[in-house]
Amino acid sequence: MGEKIISTNKRARYDYHILDTYDCGIVLTGTEIKSLRIDGISINEAYVIVKNDEVFLLNAHIAPFKEGNIFNHDPRRTRKLLLHKSEIFKLKRAVNEKSLTIVPLKVYLKKGIAKIEIALARGKKNYDKRETIKARDDKREMERLRKDFNKRS
Repeated sequence: MGEKIISTNKRARYDYHILDTYDCGIVLTGTEIKSLRIDGISINEAYVIVKNDEVFLLNAHIAPFKEGNIFNHDPRRTRKLLLHKSEIFKLKRAVNEKSLTIVPLKVYLKKGIAKIEIALARGKKNYDKRETIKARDDKREMERLRKDFNKRS
């Protein structure tokens, strides 16, 4: 049983230079994991903070479970992330000293357990974003030309 990707944050790679990535677990309630498997999760506006030597995911949206009745969860509650202590200290030091940001990249299921990939990132300037767009367009154009050449041969 492999990895099933639930949600990705495509905007993160466009807005940030990704420096380092970490895989970590998420502390979820019963209705959250059921809803995550059915409806998924939105991490587009989510971000990660380090507080009191613990790591938390804020502003991630998991839809309420349809059959959850009174035991349902708050869709945007703060969720604790599970990392090793040394990784937490690395993240804390980088955020405080180097003014870096921690952003979620993707949420996936690994052997039935919900995991999240977070990244230590530095924000891109507007000219960096333009370079990213130009590189992507150039790659797309080269691929189109290669396909046209292969059709003619």
